[in-house]
Amino acid sequence: MAHRNASGAGFDAAYFDAASTEPLHPAAREALLGALDAGWADPARLYGAARGARVMLDGARAQAAGALGVRPDEVFFTTSGTQAVHLAVLGGLRGRRRAGRHLVVSAVEHSSVLHAAEAHERDGGEVTTVGVDRQGRVDPEAFAAALRPDTALACLQSANHEVGTLQPVEEVAGTCRAAGVPLFVDAAQSAGRAEIPPGWSSLAASAHKWGGPPGVGLLVIRKNTRWRSPLPEDEREGRRVPGFENVPGAVAAAAALAARSAETAAEAPRLSALIDRIRERVPRLVPDVEVVGDPVRRLPHLVTFSCLYVAGEALLTELDRLGFAVSSGSSCTADTLRPSHVLEAMGVITHGNVRVSLPRGADPADVDRFLTVLPDAVARLRRSAGVSTP
Repeated sequence: MAHRNASGAGFDAAYFDAASTEPLHPAAREALLGALDAGWADPARLYGAARGARVMLDGARAQAAGALGVRPDEVFFTTSGTQAVHLAVLGGLRGRRRAGRHLVVSAVEHSSVLHAAEAHERDGGEVTTVGVDRQGRVDPEAFAAALRPDTALACLQSANHEVGTLQPVEEVAGTCRAAGVPLFVDAAQSAGRAEIPPGWSSLAASAHKWGGPPGVGLLVIRKNTRWRSPLPEDEREGRRVPGFENVPGAVAAAAALAARSAETAAEAPRLSALIDRIRERVPRLVPDVEVVGDPVRRLPHLVTFSCLYVAGEALLTELDRLGFAVSSGSSCTADTLRPSHVLEAMGVITHGNVRVSLPRGADPADVDRFLTVLPDAVARLRRSAGVSTP
């Protein structure tokens, strides 16, 4: 899928950053345009336009629930995936405060989960962090050992957002269930792309990751899961999420999720084959490269590799100049001056890092062109840094 280069260069850029955000799905665009005209009224009111908006919102809820395999009354629309994560984690902890104040997380969770854990610690709670192996996966036995009688909640992502490794959610969920501990799953990278294993108690996802509009998230709380809002009570969204519902956004998000889920059987193997091509050829084409993450038990659309002797930011800028929009999991920011916590936890190279994540419809020719220009790009940057490689 090509998009005009933002720099104004006279060529199309290949967009390889779908793990950050996916271009709007045609089904979402069509649904959004229709809902902007018909779903603008307050769905909590009783006049005709409001009842129509309520019907649209309920239809979106049922459509999203069908795609996720849950009940419609377990699905709540939020203003973002991050808000869904914060509500799931902090609400899950608050709902089980009598059981204890201990939280278990993996070391490679998304920053939104880790920030919620930090807030819990500041409020007097305890957090145990479970490490991962060199592929980025937690050991179910190590996760089970971290559970305690006072554990109120456990958190494990369905798949890693930086390296694509699938987590053993079903095994961990069984252990948590036996211990009487609810399991929260951040499914931002899996929803609409891959099957989400069963057994969890709450889940969060973000619409723009699967081709829905930005500013819409999903919070799923299974029946009989104890949960209490960490925010002031509000009558909206079943008293789970405060604020006026974004009916057009919800309609578009659900339409995209249903469309992506229907496409997965055909599109996931196609993207996975392209990722296999990158995983296999990059180490052959570029010296001193480490491809990270599990090569088999992984998301179909994502691969990450690290290049020694190259600054990640410089490589991303060079690839952008050449017409490729990619990202890095290890970019140090001006705010933190710290590399990726995911790569650190895995014990792999944390610099010169490139994450390629293919959107729906990615063109194999773009992948081949990427593999053609990458070796020279890395070699030029290494030479400019005074490093010579064979």
